[in-house]
Formats: sequence, C-alpha cells, structure tokens
Amino acid sequence: MAIEVRIPTILRSYTGGAKVVEGAGDTLGDLLTDLDSRHAGLKARLVTDAGALHRFVNVYVNDEDVRFVGALDAKLNDGDSVTILPAVAGGAFGFAAAAAIGQHRAAAAAIAQHSAAARAARAVAAR
Repeated sequence: MAIEVRIPTILRSYTGGAKVVEGAGDTLGDLLTDLDSRHAGLKARLVTDAGALHRFVNVYVNDEDVRFVGALDAKLNDGDSVTILPAVAGGAFGFAAAAAIGQHRAAAAAIAQHSAAARAARAVAAR
C-alpha cells in the first residue's frame, strides 16, 4: 500500500530534505510508525508520549482534517495523500509568538506608565 506524505519544511531534516515521502499503513498511526522506521525521530515530532497528535500539528488525509475522522485511527487506503502542516502558533513558532506577546505587553506597560506620568504632570501643572 503506497501512501504519499507531504512533509513541511520544518520536518524535512528527518527525511533528508525530501518534500514528499511514501509510506504504508492501514491507519494514520500505522503510517507514522512505518515512516519513523525509515525516518527516525519523525513520529516523535508528531505524536505525544500519551499517543495523541501534538496539538500544534495538523494532519490531513486527502484534504480532510484527521481530527474529525479518527485522528491516529483514521483509516487509510492505497493512493491516499497525507499532508502534515505545523500550526501557525504551535511548536517552535509558539516560542517566537510568546516572546513577541511578551515584548508587546512590556511595550504596552511602558506606554501606560508614560501616559499616567504625563497625566499626573498635567494635573500638577493645572493647579
């Protein structure tokens, strides 16, 4: 059973740079196990220790989100196409997003402090 798997750029280091690889399996979980046997470490980037898809990973079988068709138990057929996409704000990107939010909050706090000081100065000058 040949199943085409599209690999996102961030995971291509596990596939030797390949954008597309082939695997086999009756379910998505079986497919990921098969892929991991040839591309060590790939499955750990997609599946938690508890055996569920990481929440920052989106997987589609023939353009259908697997979270709605059984997740790792989603059935696969010969010729299916699986696409793996990292979520925009998850994984390594999540750290960058968290840092940006932290910087935004710090800037907002500084602006609020400045505004309060300016109001206080105006109040003193108005007396």
